[in-house]
Amino acid sequence: MHAKETSLSIRSTDCSEQPDRYKEEGTQCLDQNSPQGGHYRPCGQSTLISMVHRLIDQVARYDTNVLILGESGTGKELVARNIHELSSRTDKPFVPVNCGAIPAELIESELFGHEKGAFTGAITARKGRFEIAEGGTLFLDEIGDMDLAMQVKLLRVLQERSFERVGGNETRRCNVRIIAATHRDLEKRIAKGTFREDLYYRLSVFPIDTPALRDRIEDLPELIEQMADRSLRTGHPRIRFSRTAMTSLARFSWPGNVRELANLIERLAITHPRSTIELQDLPAKYRSQHSAEIDMALKVQDPPSVPGTVRSMDLPQDGLDLKDYLRTIERRLIRQALGETHGVVAQAARLLHLRRTTLVEKMRKYQVSARA
Repeated sequence: MHAKETSLSIRSTDCSEQPDRYKEEGTQCLDQNSPQGGHYRPCGQSTLISMVHRLIDQVARYDTNVLILGESGTGKELVARNIHELSSRTDKPFVPVNCGAIPAELIESELFGHEKGAFTGAITARKGRFEIAEGGTLFLDEIGDMDLAMQVKLLRVLQERSFERVGGNETRRCNVRIIAATHRDLEKRIAKGTFREDLYYRLSVFPIDTPALRDRIEDLPELIEQMADRSLRTGHPRIRFSRTAMTSLARFSWPGNVRELANLIERLAITHPRSTIELQDLPAKYRSQHSAEIDMALKVQDPPSVPGTVRSMDLPQDGLDLKDYLRTIERRLIRQALGETHGVVAQAARLLHLRRTTLVEKMRKYQVSARA
């Protein structure tokens, strides 16, 4: 067999200086030989992630406020870092703040800093994140969880580009680019009165939606390879995936998105070191409910047996194009779902656990008719 095709081997990309938070986002940086896209470029070549790439490239050169939307684990901070590294501020700090993780009574001091004696325990003056990020980019993660009172203060800073430290009266000018992100539906929060409409429009000058993994499943092989690279760099052994295992993963809905996939790869590298991951090796929830159907289909397509291997589980000796294979599976399932729902796209989308708009895009990509 060709190791290049069958193993998720490691090519050392120099990401050693990336922060842990970045690694937790799950998607990996591009190879250092690809500086045009940046080292924090979200991984993949699907239509949806390519659209994200285009939006990043369009907005990076400007100081426009950006609001990144998407489910948890889709790589929102990765997008923010890619925008920063492609901007004119790349040699200045990128400062992330998780607005949802800081208690409401502390976030003002965290953002704007405080003077000595401003409150009990303030034994020295301290810079806030706005000062630390001066000249660079301030990333306000989980902005949808920010307290209403703090939203008012943030809006004032965004409008006037100035602030005062807690306990101080000196007005300080700030020169930072603001990128915010949230997994919340801010328009619903506005309707409920828990998020300010004026702040929303101030932040969402240039919105970017990060797609869920289930909506760009064709990126799965490339994502797995990149994550295996990271796993090997941290001392884990090499792992391989059989076609049945890979096909089952492609059918999973991935509620935790790319971060969940990264955790699974690391776990399997520990529990099944230096081995080929078979369908039965996957944790139960990742085994497709149609596993018998997958096995049968693969047996039909398998080449003659190779001595010492299991015919239905191994790759052909000359390898295969995994992306093409997954595209074929995806096309068949779309056609099957449309057939079972008599061409009703909305019902087919529900069967496939996709948004209707995503299914329509995939039908256009594969030239599949609703009545096919």
